[in-house]
Amino acid sequence: MSRDGRRAATLALALLFAAPSLGEGESLHDAYRRVSTSVVVIRARGQEVTADGTVRFKEVGSGVLISPDGKVATAAHVVQTMDNITVEFLGEEPVPARVIASEQLADISILQVSVVPRDVTVAKLADSDPVLVGDPVFIIGAPYGLSYSLSQGIISARGAPDTVTKDFPLAEFFQTDAVINTGNSGGPMFSRAGDLIGIVSHNITKSGGSEGLGFIVTSNTVKSLLVERKRGWFGVDLMLVSGAMAQALNVPQSGGFLVKQVVKDSVGGRLGLKGGDRIGIVEGQQIVVGGDILLSVQGITFASAEDRAKVLKALETLQVGQDLRVTVFRGDKIEALTTKFTGF
Repeated sequence: MSRDGRRAATLALALLFAAPSLGEGESLHDAYRRVSTSVVVIRARGQEVTADGTVRFKEVGSGVLISPDGKVATAAHVVQTMDNITVEFLGEEPVPARVIASEQLADISILQVSVVPRDVTVAKLADSDPVLVGDPVFIIGAPYGLSYSLSQGIISARGAPDTVTKDFPLAEFFQTDAVINTGNSGGPMFSRAGDLIGIVSHNITKSGGSEGLGFIVTSNTVKSLLVERKRGWFGVDLMLVSGAMAQALNVPQSGGFLVKQVVKDSVGGRLGLKGGDRIGIVEGQQIVVGGDILLSVQGITFASAEDRAKVLKALETLQVGQDLRVTVFRGDKIEALTTKFTGF
C-alpha cells in the first residue's frame, strides 16, 4: 500500500472510532427525550437501628416504568424495608407506590404505582445478552436529588469480580464508566437505541463521588427473577447467621436468618416477625440484634443459602388464603407463627 493509501486508511479508522455512533441520525438529546418520561424519582421513608437507637431516615432514588399498568423497576436497597414510598413522573405530582416483588441478592425490586399519568413512555425491557463491551450507553436518574439528569459512557465490562458482587450473588452485572452518584440508584441504563438494558445498583469509590466504576444489574436478571416468576416482597431484611456466629447467638440448629428489620404493613409484619432493636458485636462483627431468627418456613429448614432457594421456590406456589407458617428463635425459645397469606 502506498504512503497516501496508508494515510487514508488511518484517517478512516480514526473517524470510525473517534466517537460512538448515534445510530439512524438520532442525537443523544432525541434519545433522552424519547425515553425520559419512563423515568421516575423515588422518595422513600423508613427506619433503621443505629448506635443511637431506632431513627427515621429518607432515601432518594430512581426507577423506570416497565409496564402500562404501573410496574416500576428499581434497586432493592432503595425500597426494601421502607414503609412510605412515593414516585414522581416527569412534571407530575408524587403518587403512592408499594413494593410487590424483590430480590435483595440481586439488588432489584418492582414497585406498583397507584396512578400512571397519560402520555408517559413505557420502557422496553430489552434482551441484555447481545450487549457488548464498548457499546455506548446512557443513564437517567436523580443524582443528589437533581431529577432527570443524564450521564453517558460505555459498557466497560460484563460480569464483575466476586469481591465486587459478593453481596449480590444472583445478579449479572454490567460495569460502566457513566457517572453514577447518590440518587442514581434504581435508575435505568439505556442502550443508544433507547432500550432498557439495566438497573443502576452501585458504584465503587474511594473519594465518595463517581470514579467510573459503576455496576448495573442487567435487564435479563430483572426479567428472570422478578418478571417471569412469582417472587414476592416480604418486607423483611434478613441476614444469614451460621457457624461460629450461630453458636454465639445460641441458634438451636446449624444456622438461621436473623431478622434485622420488618415493615409493619407487609407479609413479615402480618406474621408477627420481630426485627432487631440494637447494635451488637457478634464474633467481631457489628450487626443488628434483638430480632427473631428464622429457623424454618413452610416446614423447610431455613439455615443456609441453599435452603433459601428451596424456601423461595415453595413460596412461589403459595396461594391467597393458604397458611404461611414459620418457626423462629425468639429470646431463648422456639415459637411458631402463622398467618393467612393475603398476597404481596
